[in-house]
Amino acid sequence: MGLLTEGTALSWEETKKLADHIRSHGIKQFLAQYRKLISRKKDVLYWGDEVEYQLVKFDHANKKVYVSLRAQDVLRGLTKKVQQKSDSSAATSWHPEYAEYMVEGTPGKPYGGLIAHFNIVEANMSLRRQEIQEELNEDEAPLSLTAFPRLGCGQFTWPVAKPDPVDGVSKSLFFPDEAINQGHPRFKTLTRNIRCRRKEKVAINVPIFKDVNTKSPFVEDFSSLGDDGSSAAAAKPDHIYMDCMGFGMGNCCLQVTFQACNIDEAKTLYDQLAGMCPIMLALSASSPIYRGYLSNIDTRWPVIASSVDDRTREERGLEPLKEDRFQIPKSRYDSIDSYISPLGQCYNDIPLLIDQELCDELIKGGVEELLARHIAHLFIRDPVSVFSEKIDLDDENDTDHFENIQSTNWQTMRFKPPPPNSNIGWRVEFRPMEAQLTDFENAAFTVFIVLLTRVILSYKLNLIIPISKVDENMKTAFKRDAVIKDKFFFRKDVLTESTPPECSRQCGSSTCNLTDQYEEMTINEIFHGKGDFPGLLALINLYMDSIEIDVDTRCTVTQYLKLISMRASGKLVTSARWMRNFVQQHPEYKKDSVVSEPIAYDLLCRIVQIARGKDNDPTHLFNYTTKSVDKIPEALSQAEAYLNKKSSKVNHAEEMTNGT
Repeated sequence: MGLLTEGTALSWEETKKLADHIRSHGIKQFLAQYRKLISRKKDVLYWGDEVEYQLVKFDHANKKVYVSLRAQDVLRGLTKKVQQKSDSSAATSWHPEYAEYMVEGTPGKPYGGLIAHFNIVEANMSLRRQEIQEELNEDEAPLSLTAFPRLGCGQFTWPVAKPDPVDGVSKSLFFPDEAINQGHPRFKTLTRNIRCRRKEKVAINVPIFKDVNTKSPFVEDFSSLGDDGSSAAAAKPDHIYMDCMGFGMGNCCLQVTFQACNIDEAKTLYDQLAGMCPIMLALSASSPIYRGYLSNIDTRWPVIASSVDDRTREERGLEPLKEDRFQIPKSRYDSIDSYISPLGQCYNDIPLLIDQELCDELIKGGVEELLARHIAHLFIRDPVSVFSEKIDLDDENDTDHFENIQSTNWQTMRFKPPPPNSNIGWRVEFRPMEAQLTDFENAAFTVFIVLLTRVILSYKLNLIIPISKVDENMKTAFKRDAVIKDKFFFRKDVLTESTPPECSRQCGSSTCNLTDQYEEMTINEIFHGKGDFPGLLALINLYMDSIEIDVDTRCTVTQYLKLISMRASGKLVTSARWMRNFVQQHPEYKKDSVVSEPIAYDLLCRIVQIARGKDNDPTHLFNYTTKSVDKIPEALSQAEAYLNKKSSKVNHAEEMTNGT
């Protein structure tokens, strides 16, 4: 969830007065660490995953299911068990999340150093799920479920809690304060201050899936819930309306963080993975249901972006600028707006809104321009969670003000400087993926993206396309069944490392044409190849053939890549499509887009059985208990020929898992 500072939370009015102070000292703190750590090198390529879980409670007698507001009890139990172990034996680590029904689990120590670590990811995820279950009652379960299907529908919490649209921190018609984390003031403070800064409730509008009996136009009446008219005005026809940060931040996801060998490698990974964010979002799609309705999207991203959109009407361009500094095109939760490595410079083809004064200070302090502009772009935002005890800090040894802004820019990628006085290096965080139903799936997506980073660094791949096309890809990724129905812009020659000598914006030429470097591809083509491009999976398999890898690990990784392959080709459906099929085939579904309590109960009962390995649907997941190696010789041969053809641009680096 980001920075968790202890202390007394300030109101928005108090926070606003400190905004310039936080920004100014945040830059000074970044500069202090940058000067100390710019030359840091030879860090091991450590990595780790973060899986968020929802705690759910079943009422089997009445066929109902609720989110269980027991996160504080569960976290206390989990933390106590970790503390009873030595640092070297604690295999798991636990962290609070936004909702009182959520916990986040990570490995106790980062992976890396050995390729065999790929063989323990799933086991560690399974251990996490088991440890949570031990803290729960028999009628409760931890689910790596992106979106609870009836979040905001009547009495959806246990214990029962009621929304307070008058005095609640969010003033939501649907989401009670009790469902927000009760253990740390950050979460309610964020909820309240985002609403207060915006000067109105957040407004989330998701297009509804139009089935044969869905009301047309689909318009809801909120008057019985205490609407003062503002929600009716904010809700769009034919859309599912939500009005609280909890509808976004109360969803779960899968994230992976990589430590790079040095700052330059971190910037390279940040840029190279940026274009993969929409691809992996579409491939991992698992959230088609919101507030008890089937939606016409498959992913949480537009929901969570709207849920923390604190921009005022002036900043959204709805009114002329008078009190605010900028018109801001995006929410503070969205896709990145610029590349930060030299290779990406010419592909920054959208205007970047920056705080020029802070950018100049960064450049004067020795930060190269691309990175300075990135930081100055993040710092156009105000802080939205400040604590009275954390105002006047030691800028040489503290980074709370920097992290205050950094950690509330929730973008698809995050560039993370080393924490002060630690042995942690320069890192990047890959943030778009949705949580999957099983540990096997979560492990597969994690291992795939980690392997891709190794291939990028070893073969010096170049996946960069104009940032505007990444934005277009993000909008495509939200769509229903985008993984098989839509196309995404992708680079045609991923081994072309050099950029054109003339670039229209940076180099002062109007003749630059990057359009011949990319084309629209299906996700199947991106993963399995098109024309001269052999596809990402073949390149990964070729990389694994070039390093020492034990048989068990190779067999395990092969099963993960098989899942990715079959999802990309459409031979297996995404979790989002599987949930849609379950709802639409349910005997109680009336073809009206409504996911009723009995349907949601049966859906989550089935998901529990799938997550525990006691059930399966062959349209969604194959039997992954075997370790049969399933390589495609033709694809590997094609990849090898492709690399040989481009041999002058390929650097077969030493095994990346041992660092450089």
